[in-house]
Amino acid sequence: MRAAVSVSERAPIGSAHPPAGVPGAGRARWRSPRTLSLAAFAALLVALPPFFPNNFFFEVAILVAINAIVCVGLNLLIGYAGQISLGHAAFYALGGYGSAILAARWGWPVWVSLPAAVAAVGALAWAVGRPTLRLKGHYLAMATLGLGVIASIVLTNEDRLTGGPDGMSVPPLVLFGQPVQGEPLWYAIVAAALWLTVLLALNLIDSPIGRSLRALHGSEVAAGTLGIDAARFKLMVFVQSALIAATAGALAAHYAGFITPAKASFLHSVELVIMVVFGGMASVWGAVVGAAVLTLLPQFLTVLKDYEMMVFGAVLIATMVGMPRGIVPTLARLIGRR
Repeated sequence: MRAAVSVSERAPIGSAHPPAGVPGAGRARWRSPRTLSLAAFAALLVALPPFFPNNFFFEVAILVAINAIVCVGLNLLIGYAGQISLGHAAFYALGGYGSAILAARWGWPVWVSLPAAVAAVGALAWAVGRPTLRLKGHYLAMATLGLGVIASIVLTNEDRLTGGPDGMSVPPLVLFGQPVQGEPLWYAIVAAALWLTVLLALNLIDSPIGRSLRALHGSEVAAGTLGIDAARFKLMVFVQSALIAATAGALAAHYAGFITPAKASFLHSVELVIMVVFGGMASVWGAVVGAAVLTLLPQFLTVLKDYEMMVFGAVLIATMVGMPRGIVPTLARLIGRR
């Protein structure tokens, strides 16, 4: 007879995967919806380039991927932890400016300046997050808004370091001793970065940390009674979200070869939040879809000329009225019913 599985080997309640050692565990893990969705997403990213007729399509795809990276990280903060941030563009811009200044002004190699800038942004997010994340609701939103305003003002006024309102040139990214040039190669880099970001987010959500974040989103008081340190987990996801935004900002700066303080503007922060809400909060794939749709939509509406922004606003209103939970959660719910 086959030996009974011990209590310690049993799958936890609600787990989609059988524990290691149980027959079929490996096959079930490889056939899980998360693994299949990641494989399908990787296949999509690989299959797209042959359909791009020129570099313009590569440029748009790169912009979509960069925005999606930021939105996946921001969704961890807003959708799962329930913390509003209206200054996330500051981390995006500081990542780009930090790498540009270290490389252009101080002569650091780009492969050193980029991770150093991202680490510095993470330290700043930790220093800022410790006091501000004790706030709740619109008070937290105002605090993060203030952070974005301060960053924008500093980047605009420190013209000797940042180039002022005109911006500054950014050295090219260097890999294996060669500068990264050409849209196809850049597409491969940002597509790989996006896939890894999605993988990181999905692993985080499925971990005990992710379950703690969802508990905090539901009720901090109830989560506290279960022994969850609200301040610690909120600070953790805030810093992680800032690190992701800084990485995307640094990649965008080195790709464009130029950066301006507009990247830290309040309008840019609002655009990122709209992408997250439009695609669906508390949904990693919703963040990707929201970033893709709202980055591509203006490209299709340029033919409308003076009516472009009016139609864009109408699409946003109609989507939020018809799909208040966002595109992906609403479609998933409809498919589940059927």
